Amino acid sequence: MALDVQIEKKLPDFLLNVAFSASEAPLSILGPSGAGKTMLLRCIAGLEQPGRGRVSLNGRVLFDSDRAIRVPARARRIGMVFQHYALFPHRTVAENISFGLHDLSREEQASRLSALIARTHLEGLAGRYPRALSGGEQQRTALARALAIDPEALLLDEPLSSLDTHLRSQVEAQLQETFTAYRRPTLLVTHNIEEAYRLCEQLLVLSRGRVAAFGPKEEVFQRPPTREVAQLTGCKNSSRATMNADGSVEALDWNCRLRVKQTIPKAAFVGIRAHHIDFLESMPVGATSENVFPCWLVRASETPFRITLYLSLRQPVAQATEYDLQAEVFKEKWQGFRSRPYPWHVRLSPDSLFLMPE
Repeated sequence: MALDVQIEKKLPDFLLNVAFSASEAPLSILGPSGAGKTMLLRCIAGLEQPGRGRVSLNGRVLFDSDRAIRVPARARRIGMVFQHYALFPHRTVAENISFGLHDLSREEQASRLSALIARTHLEGLAGRYPRALSGGEQQRTALARALAIDPEALLLDEPLSSLDTHLRSQVEAQLQETFTAYRRPTLLVTHNIEEAYRLCEQLLVLSRGRVAAFGPKEEVFQRPPTREVAQLTGCKNSSRATMNADGSVEALDWNCRLRVKQTIPKAAFVGIRAHHIDFLESMPVGATSENVFPCWLVRASETPFRITLYLSLRQPVAQATEYDLQAEVFKEKWQGFRSRPYPWHVRLSPDSLFLMPE
């Protein structure tokens, strides 16, 4: 099972120019609003036509500009879940799900419908209309409709963005269950970093129509290839950097010298993710003090379970905007050191630091 994509399409603000392959591992397409994510899905599904390029699915060519091949959307065997569901308002749940099954016998339609209703946990809702469904039920109906045609690939455009926290958790569990059973090319468009990481094994980062990073999610998160990718994947801390002759790095914006495990030619930036910053009980001595620095709290911002600490590595500062690093810790840990006298001490582990080129 393989989906191979190489397309170009001129958009008002930039050229969508993307090439990648997807197989059985779910692939998340991550990027900011306006990066071209939805347009990419629509081109693959056949709802939009690229200017040039080629799209093939399991060896079957769906689009090839050089050979003038343009398979219509209805014949591509691709299921798509739209951001706002796009259910037919005057059709019931059962009718929405069965919409693409006209070529099957009534017995086959009924059998497939029954299996999909059970698979997407829509029991008891088959006769309802979309207006009588919750957001989560509408989303599950849209997913069942996409799966009804037994698609060779599945495309999902921001499937959780319109749901509240409780429903998002329910539908996310449904998607995880679906992806585990489906094991065919699956593309999930999102701008939510944590959602992308939880649901998919592969990650493609899109920026203004181009692929900024592509690969296993752990690789992209742990070793982002550029500063832009680091920021798009949620890294809050980066500094201009220069390499020293002894292999250490001078973090110019943080005003400190760092030992790093990673080495790359022409490193221009050093970064560390906020949750990788360690708070120490006291200042260690000797070799263990490597990459350990005094710090002062500038301000804090909290969520129900975690807290973000804005830290100065130089001295106490008067302005809340004058900080060097952002650290994220669970509140239980925060309660353990919030009352300690200043300066606190943080360690930037060489294993957690990463270098990026210009």
